[in-house]
This record gives sequence, C-alpha cells and structure tokens, in this order.
Amino acid sequence: MGTTISPEISQKNKYWIDRHRYYELKHFCLQYPLWKRSYLVLDGLSKRSTEINNNCTSNKKGDPTAKCAIAKNFYKERMDMIERIAENTDPELASYILKAVTEGVSFSNLKARLEIPCGKDTYYDRYRRFFWLLSKERG
Repeated sequence: MGTTISPEISQKNKYWIDRHRYYELKHFCLQYPLWKRSYLVLDGLSKRSTEINNNCTSNKKGDPTAKCAIAKNFYKERMDMIERIAENTDPELASYILKAVTEGVSFSNLKARLEIPCGKDTYYDRYRRFFWLLSKERG
C-alpha cells in the first residue's frame, strides 16, 4: 500500500537522484516511526537492577544518563531533519509528504482519506523534491 513511484526518472528532471540513492533515502525515512517510539521510551532512568551492575567485570564506569541523552539526540536529529525537509519542500503539503515518506501512504490514500489539496502531478513533483532535498542534506 506504499507510494508507488518509479525510482527511475529522466536525468533531465530537476529532482533526479540515482535509483539506489532514492531507495536508501526511502528506507531511511521509513525508520521514522521506530525512531519516534524509541525517543519516547528513553527517559534517562536505568531499568537495570543494581545487582547486575555489581557483577560487571569491566573497570569502565558507565554513564547511563549520558548514553540515554546521546540516543535521544540521535533520534531527535533524524526526526527533525525529515520534518524540516518536508516543511521546506512545501509548507502546505508538509504533513501529507511526511505521512507518505514515513509511513508509505500512497497518493490515492492521501486523496481519498486525507483529502490532499493538490493533484497527482503536483504531489509527485513535491515528493521527488523532498527526496532531492534529503539527498543534499544527507550528503
């Protein structure tokens, strides 16, 4: 039920990116719900028993709070990047683009269920622009 768009478009298209790069970015975006869940679950409090820590044979001192903060920052940066690029792509269509790229929702579902306020050509132009901007951002 995902967005069906040809990964191959003409190299003359202003938003052309390589087919494999497109798939890489698409799968990157589809991780968004996982990042969001992980971000919400991390609260900075250790769930492990202190007895487990006492049996550790390593001399390294751990900082679970710092590890949690680093992990939360990792997820937040990626979520923010996708949201920012969707907004930069087209402020009016940002929520629709975000739903399409992070959940794989097709144009026909966006049209039927969410009443996207544009036609198919405009939508796919913005969809391609999103991935082109994401490709530039990710380097």
